[in-house]
Amino acid sequence: MSVPIKTPQEIEKMRVAGRLTGEVLDYITPFVKAGVTTNELDKLCHDFIINVQRAIPAPLDYAPQGHAPYPKSICTSINHQVCHGVPSDKALKNSDIVNLDITVIKDDYHGDSSRMFYVGEPSIQARRLCEVTWQSLWRGIRAVKPGAQLGDIGHAIQSFVEPLGFSVVREFCGHGIGKRFHEEPQVLHYGRPKTGLKLEAGMTFTIEPMINAGKAAIKQLGDGWTVVTKDHSLSAQYEHTILVTDNGYEVLTVSDGCPTPPNQ
Repeated sequence: MSVPIKTPQEIEKMRVAGRLTGEVLDYITPFVKAGVTTNELDKLCHDFIINVQRAIPAPLDYAPQGHAPYPKSICTSINHQVCHGVPSDKALKNSDIVNLDITVIKDDYHGDSSRMFYVGEPSIQARRLCEVTWQSLWRGIRAVKPGAQLGDIGHAIQSFVEPLGFSVVREFCGHGIGKRFHEEPQVLHYGRPKTGLKLEAGMTFTIEPMINAGKAAIKQLGDGWTVVTKDHSLSAQYEHTILVTDNGYEVLTVSDGCPTPPNQ
């Protein structure tokens, strides 16, 4: 496994791309409400990225091997949709939860982040799921430092959410990121501590746990992209892009509108 170590110049470009990604999520926040369609949210984000940020929405026409090109500029995953939900003309309704996943390319470098949004007042279960998922992301982030191992990140997430009755999706994971959307390493959200690749300063990758209220099993819909829970239970995800520093980590996609990191 060849994991790119970013130069100081590349890290600066990653910081810019990460900041812009967070700004898109902040920008779209007031528009996420009952009655809006995910196509409308997609167009707002697309226009903001292109016209205001002078950047590129990475998902648009992204076509990994075996997939048709992704047709939109953001991913919008609602309720039991786990990830890669394709925007449509279906309107959001009160009590929905929705994940907006944003990836911005600026000067050839990628920033990648996602955030959960409540549409009106969520159910108690939905709110709890989102809160636990947010906390699990930060438990994973706080495991990052030089000399730590990838298994430490996954273990920090899994050992937190499973005792609370939630499950970790295993088929999708975080990923290295830089000039390419998806690089090595793969960052699993489950695992054993002190196993896997040792982290080094200059590595950049995403941590993006997908947590289900029910069982972990998932399936892909006929559009070739949208992934849902098999048991139709709710799913939540948060994501940040992380830099391993000389003495810990730096979160590259933090923005003014981000939820406050949990105390522990």
